[in-house]
Amino acid sequence: MLRKFRVVFNAVKTHFQQVERLSGIGGAQMWALSLIRDHPGIGVGGLAKAMDIHQTTASNLVKALLKLELIAAVKSDSDRRVVELSVLPAGSKLLRKAPGPFQGVLPDVLARLDDRTLKRLDRDLAVLIEALQTDESAGGVPLGQK
Repeated sequence: MLRKFRVVFNAVKTHFQQVERLSGIGGAQMWALSLIRDHPGIGVGGLAKAMDIHQTTASNLVKALLKLELIAAVKSDSDRRVVELSVLPAGSKLLRKAPGPFQGVLPDVLARLDDRTLKRLDRDLAVLIEALQTDESAGGVPLGQK
């Protein structure tokens, strides 16, 4: 059983290491960059929702991408409180050379599993998390976070 967890964890870790080695940015940053490309004008809140992470975490990812000049942030014409994000040419170039899946291998594989398997896995993982007596807020931090 332990060996199977190692296989899963190492597959996830290896993918994110490859992303970072080839692109120079972390897996979570790459996923955020791909979402911004796929949804021009998305805001920080929309990004947080799409990645199922806390808004603060999404904001930190955006700040890092802005600092690297991979994205632009422009205040919305209709609501000056809203910031619209878009990918800059350097970000597009980086996305072209980075390995996919951008969201990571685990979400990609989970999306292909049938409902019955997913429900069973969800129940069993809930039992494991409860037995670990761990803080479930860690679920709001992406695996590929640098």
